[in-house]
Amino acid sequence: MIRGRWLLVLGGLLVAGGGAGFAVWQASRPTQLPDSFARGNGRIEAVEIDVATKAAGRIDQVLKDEGDFVVRGQVLARMDTDVLTAQLRGAQADLRKATRAVETAESTVLQRRSERTAAEAVVVQRSAEREDTRRHRRRQEQLFVSGAVSAQDLDDARASFYGADAVVAAAQATVAASRAAISTAGSLVIEAESSVTAAQARIEAIRADITDSQLKAPRDGRVQYRVAQPGEVLSAGGKVLNMVDLSDVSMTFFLPTDQAGRVRLGSEVHLVLDAAPQLVIPAQVSFVADVAQFTPKTVETAIERQKLMFRIKARIDSALLKRHIRSVKTGLPGMAYVRLDPRVPWPANLTVKVPG
Repeated sequence: MIRGRWLLVLGGLLVAGGGAGFAVWQASRPTQLPDSFARGNGRIEAVEIDVATKAAGRIDQVLKDEGDFVVRGQVLARMDTDVLTAQLRGAQADLRKATRAVETAESTVLQRRSERTAAEAVVVQRSAEREDTRRHRRRQEQLFVSGAVSAQDLDDARASFYGADAVVAAAQATVAASRAAISTAGSLVIEAESSVTAAQARIEAIRADITDSQLKAPRDGRVQYRVAQPGEVLSAGGKVLNMVDLSDVSMTFFLPTDQAGRVRLGSEVHLVLDAAPQLVIPAQVSFVADVAQFTPKTVETAIERQKLMFRIKARIDSALLKRHIRSVKTGLPGMAYVRLDPRVPWPANLTVKVPG
């Protein structure tokens, strides 16, 4: 979780220059900048990130200490996963049970379809038998008119026909029942398949929780605080470590209205840190506020406090940060010098000076 900004300085760059460089810089430092330049005091900032738990649980291991450098994706801490592992086994058992239920339901569907096929064959057979009894009845009716058969023979023929007709109706009812049974069995298949899907989703969710139990670095950076210790039980969102992202470092400073109006995005900025005045660090303007505000507390004179100021942010070159990533330290403020006219060269004492 990114929750703000933490003050950083490139303190590790202090190795070059030392006290002699500071004396030379102070001697050559101009008392007043040309009109094509502006300056403001500020602090180096970088993103602060809380490495926190997704779900409540007990900390099993914390693998990094304060000051350790980490890379994106590196495991920083592990949560206890005994409960999740047990839940995973239960979900896997439910999946096996649901899978067997699908197989059983599909077998039932096949059985019901076979029964329907047999019932349809019976209907065909009984229909043929009924047709025979119909023809026999008609012959008996004709013979009865000519006096060739008795009334009893005619009644027997008619009874045979009506019985055969009833048998056909019963066979057709069996077919209808078989079709209903197939529909019911199909519903059982759908229900069982839904149970399989639910069990699979539960397994995926538990596995995701197990994966999330390994707290990884979201970015390259340095561990700043170790907030919790192994054995502690945290609620969801509980903080374990606090780290800073050293790949995106900038200085925020303020300029008065007349100067801020001449600053453009991408304008060249040179930074001089209080702890390393012999160094001049290149940067570029990445943000210019479009709303003025009163000067911050870091401006010390009463006259300057009465002026409206605009917030400016200058981002340090990422390639330079990468080369000196292990030299970035927390601590001191500095000065930002902005070139308002790109055609004007930098004063000699404000040209870029960084270790190779």
